[in-house]
Amino acid sequence: MRIAYFDCLSGIAGDMTLAALVDAGADLQAIQAAVASLGLPSVNITADEVRRKGFRGIKIQIEYEPQPQHRHLHQITAMIEAGQLTAHAKELAKRIFTRLGEAEATVHGVEIRKVHFHEVGAIDSIADIVGTAVALDQLNIDYLEASPVPTGYGFVEIAHGRCSIPAPATGELLKGIPIAASNVEAELTTPTGAAILASLAAAFGPPPPMTIEAIGYGAGTKELEQQPNLLRVLIGEAANSANMTRSETLCLLETNLDDATGEIIGHAAEKLLQNGALDVYTTNIHMKKNRPAVMLSVLCETADAERLERILFAETTTLGIRRTTVARRKLPRQPREVQTLWGPVAGVLAALPDGQQKFSPEYESCRQVAQSKNLPLRSVYNAAQAAFISATPD
Repeated sequence: MRIAYFDCLSGIAGDMTLAALVDAGADLQAIQAAVASLGLPSVNITADEVRRKGFRGIKIQIEYEPQPQHRHLHQITAMIEAGQLTAHAKELAKRIFTRLGEAEATVHGVEIRKVHFHEVGAIDSIADIVGTAVALDQLNIDYLEASPVPTGYGFVEIAHGRCSIPAPATGELLKGIPIAASNVEAELTTPTGAAILASLAAAFGPPPPMTIEAIGYGAGTKELEQQPNLLRVLIGEAANSANMTRSETLCLLETNLDDATGEIIGHAAEKLLQNGALDVYTTNIHMKKNRPAVMLSVLCETADAERLERILFAETTTLGIRRTTVARRKLPRQPREVQTLWGPVAGVLAALPDGQQKFSPEYESCRQVAQSKNLPLRSVYNAAQAAFISATPD
């Protein structure tokens, strides 16, 4: 598993992230072509070596012809979809912009579809985010961690006027992320940088066990008195990567229902799963006036949250939905087929952290065998597990 570890000594910004990844080996020409494919052919991205407190780093400059800076999320998403990017790079870029949109919607008290992107809707910010997504895809990064994040202190001028550091959107994005102490009177972490971490980083702390293969340094614009204004990115292979658990950030949607029938809830759950929900489940609860009810929970990718919320509003009786960001750790897994007396059964093979393996037969495959052979489902499950054990070397 290839890891990128972000050492945020002086915070993080979009241009610093892109610069560090380019310094670590990402192809700037390919990034330039990807950004141009968004319908921004006049954009020119250059990378120059600079020094910050005596240390070298790369400074990204983005030149472009003036264009409208106020864009809605759906406009930016459409640009990304139309661009010549890999599916993975598109997913990363859309995830970052969606997370930004959620933060802006929260601090301004509006629906996400009504959010006007100001600074982050400008061409340089689009180039930073899309360029970062392309660079991570180029470098085959599977997993991203970061150090605690300093924000700096003082005030910053944004489109809405003078604000305290961290800026409102930055603060919202950093919820749940450890903040590092800093005596630097400057904006060290921008909304774009915070969105990259909030969307992609699985954990925060010291560097994980890894073999370092490349190091990149991305320079910030300001020369700081106290320290080098650099973002360092360490890239390499995780130690025991085959047995390493994977972490990801997901969205949890929840709503309490005391006036919906079982048929309505069942239909809604089925439709949610058909439209990309990772998991849907109910919990028995009691509500006001001691009414028995259920809590309907939906686990999903952040980029799918708004679409699934629309389904919840349309298909259930809910008037409100809670949305929280959750971290999920999962075992590396791969498909595995075993041979039983009644034919092949598909399943999933997972690697445990201690190196052992765990096999889980797939329900649908077991059901088909049980139905075709007129067998109890449990018998097929047991036969699949036995077949895996007998085929596994001691």
